[in-house]
Amino acid sequence: MPTAPSPALPTPPPEIRANQHIYADYFDEEFVWELDKNILQLLDRVWFRSELVGFDNYPQRNNPDRPLIFASNHSGMAFPWDAMVALSHLWRKLPDLQDLPRPLSAPMLSQSALMNPFLVRDFWKRCGCVDATTLNFETMMYYQEHNLMLYPEGVPGIGKGFNRKYELQRLATSMIRLGIQHRTDIIPFYTINGEYLNPYAYSWDWLNNLSKKIGIPFIPVGPIVLMVLLQPWFFYMAFPAKLTFVLGSRIKPYELTNKAHDELSRAEYEDLSNQVRARMQAEMDAAVQQHGQKPYRWGEMWQRIRENWRSFPFFLPFAWPALFTEFEKQYTQKGKRGIRLDLTSPGAWLRMIWRNPFTLSFFIPILGWIPIAIRGYKGHKLGQKM
Repeated sequence: MPTAPSPALPTPPPEIRANQHIYADYFDEEFVWELDKNILQLLDRVWFRSELVGFDNYPQRNNPDRPLIFASNHSGMAFPWDAMVALSHLWRKLPDLQDLPRPLSAPMLSQSALMNPFLVRDFWKRCGCVDATTLNFETMMYYQEHNLMLYPEGVPGIGKGFNRKYELQRLATSMIRLGIQHRTDIIPFYTINGEYLNPYAYSWDWLNNLSKKIGIPFIPVGPIVLMVLLQPWFFYMAFPAKLTFVLGSRIKPYELTNKAHDELSRAEYEDLSNQVRARMQAEMDAAVQQHGQKPYRWGEMWQRIRENWRSFPFFLPFAWPALFTEFEKQYTQKGKRGIRLDLTSPGAWLRMIWRNPFTLSFFIPILGWIPIAIRGYKGHKLGQKM
């Protein structure tokens, strides 16, 4: 007997259909392949040494027509290396890339080149990020090619400071609302040791409010602040914390209420969000106890350095400006594909600097910030609403 045709997917509202260009505006899958092969695999293997815990039984969609919503905690006061490492590790691990989540990221990350690693233009968006606006989130709920990932604490989670490490801030209620509306599950996972990428850095709301006017979501006040002036590459610095990503238990937001998404009041959404936050906080506390007591694992790091000594110094942060700049030059300016950066021959790092003299700016005390700021804010109006 002939099989019955599959029911047609619900037609998105007109404003969603008009916005669906965001699926492919910037995302460049080949860029991600080349970036991971040439840079991120080495950094992860030696510096971050990431580990996935609980991901062997990888979550599958409960609603085949809607993406799962992966949600994690922010690592306070650090450049988002944790998200880069998590996604690149999953990129290498997953047999079906449709399972890979695409991130919804703070718009501030993409509104100036300064917030892209070493000024690589459109870095986040080319890697698949979509600005986390309400319309974009609603649009991505109709996306079929990948799942979604977000950090529901938002910018307050990034700037919470070391004194509030592993303390979940208020979660965005939009995650709850869209999970209920589309009857899709939330998959929490917990980033452990990310707080130690920039340890003992603190924040004040008044200072962060000022920094947002120049496109920087927060200013960490801690041991490396002076070094950011003396050596601008420290702006993107990460200490060698062993990043561990622990999968949490699936959350079904539509089972937390007997009301439809459009029947719930703001107060009820806040209550549901607090329930989810409390559940995630308890799971994260347990993950920290199990995986977060030795954030650096120095012995393991030195062993990895010895195993990868031929790639010295590229796994060390001071070499990353030349590494990212050379990659960008070959991929974008020269249009090369099948890139194989030379990371092992004697003098490779110095040759990269010779070919890309702008990278010297990252090593010039104070004055180096002038050319970096000019390039970083090109096309960006200071003080515009972020």
